[in-house]
Amino acid sequence: MAINPIQIQKFLKGVDYPASKADLVETAEKEGADENARQALEQLPEQEFQSPADVSEALGKIA
Repeated sequence: MAINPIQIQKFLKGVDYPASKADLVETAEKEGADENARQALEQLPEQEFQSPADVSEALGKIA
């Protein structure tokens, strides 16, 4: 599964940071995230993300 952090960030518009993994998944679903994006977000660690950069960094570690 190829993870495109830029594409995933499009599904996370409107997220209020800091945000939990659950917040990210919920927002992405509301924004119409595809299955690959949802699966990628589900693989993120259970933590508070302080910014979109934190999310992209975490996604890079699971790629």
